Amino acid sequence: MIAGVTAIKLTSLSHGAGCACKVPAALLAPIVQALPRAEDPNLLVGAETSDDAGVYRLREDLALVQTADFFTPIVDDPYDFGRIAATNALSDVYAMGGRPVSALNLVAWSVEQLGAEMLAEVLRGGHDVISEAGAVLLGGHTIDDPEPKYGLAVTGVIDPAELITNAMGRPGDALVLTKPLGAGAVTTSLKKGFASDAALAAAVEVMTERNADGAQAARAAGAHAMTDVTGFGLLGHLHELTLASGLAAVVEAAAVPAIDGALELLADERAVAGGSRNNRRYAEEFARFADVVDEVSRRLVTDAMTSGGLLVAVDPARAEELPGPVIGRLTDGEPGTIEVV
Repeated sequence: MIAGVTAIKLTSLSHGAGCACKVPAALLAPIVQALPRAEDPNLLVGAETSDDAGVYRLREDLALVQTADFFTPIVDDPYDFGRIAATNALSDVYAMGGRPVSALNLVAWSVEQLGAEMLAEVLRGGHDVISEAGAVLLGGHTIDDPEPKYGLAVTGVIDPAELITNAMGRPGDALVLTKPLGAGAVTTSLKKGFASDAALAAAVEVMTERNADGAQAARAAGAHAMTDVTGFGLLGHLHELTLASGLAAVVEAAAVPAIDGALELLADERAVAGGSRNNRRYAEEFARFADVVDEVSRRLVTDAMTSGGLLVAVDPARAEELPGPVIGRLTDGEPGTIEVV
């Protein structure tokens, strides 16, 4: 506990932990798709394909990769909250194959209720992650809010010739997942008071692991398409990738990795986050589960992950070059549909 600050658990102030507080994909997608589309030949990636970041070309060999991401507390330790939120925001740039160069803090905070020292710890966590990524913190914006929130607006750079979007998958591509799932289950259990210290530590380790190495390996292996797995869950983000690529997919439930302790927690319905429930309802519209897929596995693939790994579509012959298991494949079929077997 920080001296002079009342012992208030950050997660007790959030209506949904981390990326589980996102507006449901089923509600958000039609709103975004209805917005006017920019007519600019230098806009390489906009909102049309639900990709991880926008990309704007400045010259033939240079483009900006821009994203913003923030959320409510997912853990009670303010330094870890800052680290997780910053890692999550940077991930969108990595998912496009880019390199983050600068960031701005996005903060909502009640100094009266939580104190300035705790806020300083959140910002220190974010700063440390930004620095480790080789980027520069330029400043930010802070508002008063009884429900704390933190994240970043991030700018990255990329050579347009090296851009990896979620729209370039090919039939037969292997799907590789570079981090295990289940952070939503662990943090929801934490909020409800029954997550173990070991499970929490494992989840924090996963959520603070930057996707830089995974993105570098994906580029080296000639990845065709890539996204990261966050609040919409594995199936939700794979649905976006398959829609954008005009393909279907098969996911092997037994191959999907889980954070240590997450499967045991998911056996208890109390561990299913509200965002995960939204993901499950949405998945019923485009995914079919084989009878052999048990309930815990169904909960895992729709878990509202925070700061998850990269989901990479790559030639099967080069899948072993990436960190993480092959969890399925892209196939010809109705775009956006997924078979979970």
